[in-house]
Amino acid sequence: MKRAKPAMPRRAAFSSKSAEFWYLRLYVVGETPRSLAAFSNLTKICESHLEGRYNIEVIDIANHTQFANGDQILAIPTLVRRLPHPVRKIIGDLSDTERVLVGLNLRTAG
Repeated sequence: MKRAKPAMPRRAAFSSKSAEFWYLRLYVVGETPRSLAAFSNLTKICESHLEGRYNIEVIDIANHTQFANGDQILAIPTLVRRLPHPVRKIIGDLSDTERVLVGLNLRTAG
């Protein structure tokens, strides 16, 4: 996992044909196995379900605590969907794909 500065996107491809652009922040602390798993799981989900309509920003709270305070991060790793609104949060390594899809409102529960 590459550490990105807060303003540096992981993926920024966007087509005007896309319905919505997804801006996601993944909060981690260092390159722990759980952080790496969360990043890998999130990337797979985005590639499968958002196809170029997303931006993943990885925030290492050891280096950028101000972002964690602003998004009220209480556990790590945490995914924050900033756009589209409303803001949503998912805590954990994102290994339960169905739970993540429901949490991001990409799929309804059921």
